[in-house]
Amino acid sequence: MSQDDFSHDAGRGWAGLTDRLVRLARPNGTEPGFVNPPVSRGSTVLYESMDAMRARSGRRYDHELIYGAMGGPTQALLEEAIAAIEGGRHTQVVSSGLAACTTPLLAFLGAGGHCLMPDSVYGPTRRFCDSMLRRLGVETTYYDPMIDEAGLHALMRPTTQVVFAESPGSHSFEVQDVAMLGRVAHEHGAKLMLDNTWGIHIFQPFEHGVDVSIQALTKYPSGHADAVLGAITVVDQADWVVLRDSVVQLGQYAGPDECWLTLRGLRTMGVRLERQSRSAMAVALWLQDRPEVARVLHPALPGSPGHEFWKRDFSGASSLFGVVFQREFTAAAVEDMVAALGVFGLGASWGGYESLALPTTGIVSRTAVVSPHPEPAGPALRLHVGLESPEELIADLAGGLEVLRAASI
Repeated sequence: MSQDDFSHDAGRGWAGLTDRLVRLARPNGTEPGFVNPPVSRGSTVLYESMDAMRARSGRRYDHELIYGAMGGPTQALLEEAIAAIEGGRHTQVVSSGLAACTTPLLAFLGAGGHCLMPDSVYGPTRRFCDSMLRRLGVETTYYDPMIDEAGLHALMRPTTQVVFAESPGSHSFEVQDVAMLGRVAHEHGAKLMLDNTWGIHIFQPFEHGVDVSIQALTKYPSGHADAVLGAITVVDQADWVVLRDSVVQLGQYAGPDECWLTLRGLRTMGVRLERQSRSAMAVALWLQDRPEVARVLHPALPGSPGHEFWKRDFSGASSLFGVVFQREFTAAAVEDMVAALGVFGLGASWGGYESLALPTTGIVSRTAVVSPHPEPAGPALRLHVGLESPEELIADLAGGLEVLRAASI
């Protein structure tokens, strides 16, 4: 199998994206000025009269400038751009990717409510469900991310208010049948929320029944490992009223400097993603042929969980994937391997220009799925492929695999 077998990865996925990103959310003035918008910092807003203040203070659900914590011009431009990329109507930028997950859960869940959460979900989101939501009287049930329609119907309750999805999963990379999840959720009167960070642009959430789409802007939009930010996008006006009201009450705030950095990073996201996607596929295919590797968890590879849904619903692939080693190797040996890498850094984030490796054995909590990978299942590693050449990355991994073998003798 060669990289040419995944030609649609770079074709439908990236065509026209960079053209859009160059033009989105740019200053619209007719006077000469800088190509980038300025950073607008401020807390207090001055009004010409009490009538003017009353008029703006009554507009709770738009982004009129009322007070700095309600959002400013730089934030509004970033929100305009993210809404366009996600195919939504309104976007709310918040302080972090985790806040983008927790804020809509607080907005759409209430005491006595029930939430269905995939067993593969991001660890901090799981912790929020098991602690904060539980204290607020919301019950969470974890479901197999590869659940079928009948199984999901069986888990739905009269009190189910939210079905949450994360596709693919942060560490085990299951691609979910989002269209089916939305269909079942709506049949039971629930909202479908999706953490779409991996699938930015290449998965259009609102075309597949998603009500609330979540982005960790820290990842691909920022792209430079120097800003922490999140975004929540909706397409329905009634959902926007609920979300925006909750954001205001929670005091969620996105700093103008982080918004500006992310807006700047967004301009190059298309070319970065195209390069990183191709390089990640080259690295994944090389690893797939290595005798030390039991399985490569890359959604674009046949045999990866939910590959059929990736092929049906996605127009490309991102640069984050997993590796499961043969059972003869130990988790400690994988840690030695990562320590020996010279190009890949050891880090828990992804989506930036730099390549990262993270051992994941023992850090993933699973309760609904006993074994997410078929045997043989050894220790696991998550790789994020950055802008370095694939040849350099493969050489680095080859040296690391030598250490892996030596540490396991």
